[in-house]
Amino acid sequence: MIVCVCRRISDREIARHARAGLGFDEIQFELGVATQCGQCEGCARDVVAQCNGSCPTANIKLGMPLPIPAERGGAFAG
Repeated sequence: MIVCVCRRISDREIARHARAGLGFDEIQFELGVATQCGQCEGCARDVVAQCNGSCPTANIKLGMPLPIPAERGGAFAG
């Protein structure tokens, strides 16, 4: 759906930038959303907020081995 009629920017384009880690101000600068009449700012901010809420960053620690269950030959006995 088109969010910004003035600049012809869709919700998908805004969401793509938000998933890449950009905040609203950065997206506004990059795409020009909400820089003309300003009527789309609320909707554009909602799209960014929804994406940030549904696309959390995983906190993964790399290099730590997972325990192997006993039935698979490991010492871990559940």
